[in-house]
Amino acid sequence: MATEEFHLPRSRQANERLHAMIPGGAHTYAKGDDQYPENLAPVISHGRGAHVWDIDGNRYVEYGSGLRSVSLGHAHPGVLEAVRRELDRGSNFVRPSIVEAEAAERFLATVPTAEMVKFAKNGSDATTAAVRLARAATGRPRVAICADHPFFSVDDWFIGTTPMSAGIPAATNELTVAFPYGDLAATEELLTRYQDEVACLILEPATVVEPPPGYLAGLRELADRHGCVLIFDEMITGFRWSEAGAQGLYGVVPDLSTFGKALGNGFAVSALAGRRDLMELGGLRHSGDRVFLLSTTHGAETHSLAAAMAVQTTYAEEGTTARLHLLGERLAAGVREAAATMGVGDHIVVRGRASNLVFATLDENGRPSQPYRTLFLRRLLTGGVLAPSFVVSSALSDADIDHTVEVVAQACAVYRKALDAADPTPWLAGRPVKPVFRRLV
Repeated sequence: MATEEFHLPRSRQANERLHAMIPGGAHTYAKGDDQYPENLAPVISHGRGAHVWDIDGNRYVEYGSGLRSVSLGHAHPGVLEAVRRELDRGSNFVRPSIVEAEAAERFLATVPTAEMVKFAKNGSDATTAAVRLARAATGRPRVAICADHPFFSVDDWFIGTTPMSAGIPAATNELTVAFPYGDLAATEELLTRYQDEVACLILEPATVVEPPPGYLAGLRELADRHGCVLIFDEMITGFRWSEAGAQGLYGVVPDLSTFGKALGNGFAVSALAGRRDLMELGGLRHSGDRVFLLSTTHGAETHSLAAAMAVQTTYAEEGTTARLHLLGERLAAGVREAAATMGVGDHIVVRGRASNLVFATLDENGRPSQPYRTLFLRRLLTGGVLAPSFVVSSALSDADIDHTVEVVAQACAVYRKALDAADPTPWLAGRPVKPVFRRLV
């Protein structure tokens, strides 16, 4: 059992305050304290670079920063300088700012496969706008989502397909159908079954697994042949796969794509981009029915758009995507070696592209286990590593990664003891962490 005492009394009190006023105790379910070991959910005071400090005074090496949004590290000087230049000039006006034109030009130069772009504040608004646009363009009601990808939107068309579907009418759920990633035959069968009913195929072009050879090109051909819109959700792949996203890396052009997360390095900005003829349906320069595409009061805040432009500049000038891959490769190699050395290489498994690493915690039978995840997270936290994933930021140093690997090795030693006992319970010190999507609290 654990011998080190690690307590977060101020964080525990702050979590109680949060739950008293905010449903779920956080503004994103993935940040909830149910995702962390009991009474070990740190509440953050501040962050700089690859480190964060909690209100109890502990410093952590942080991974998955801002749910993958902070890829350059916290308080990045170049981004902050760009934001500060705009703050004294006003953030929102009754007419467009010239910054909107500059940000659009910069984005379309970065993602040359797109012809028009519209900015918003969060990913859900962008993906839902893409779906609405596809329905308007095709006149079809159904949305086909990739069943193997975890999240697309907070809106009904997606959330109705999850275990947390309370409050969403069955009639809405029936309009969303699913296809498996990497299986063109199954997708074609779906499109044939719902012939002339599917408005779009929406998927992340890549996640933990790389697309099989020819898959994305095959999906492009299927969409064309069946007359539906191909949408790439590039919230995660954008910038982490290449500056132009997965579409830039794999050379397959979607009709529409959505970006966010890394685009603002923590500032609230997302983007819907794509073909001019589709995007213009949400504009004024056509003679058809108008589409209420995106209309957000704060979608073009000048300082957030300035942050986005600074992020793109940094990626281009500093080769950030390549650095993310190098850091991830070093981390993955270290974790795998530590796990193998401690005899748990088949139980703590690092997966995904080097710039977007996740880990699986498997029990003695090789099955995913929330109790073993809890054990692992407890030991990481005790060692000063905050890691719901192993997604890197470019602010990490070699010393940070070396420290992380050392802590992982210590965690693996405890993990081995739990496996030998075939019971991690004595090492949990409370309830296991819980999956985000579940029907009951």
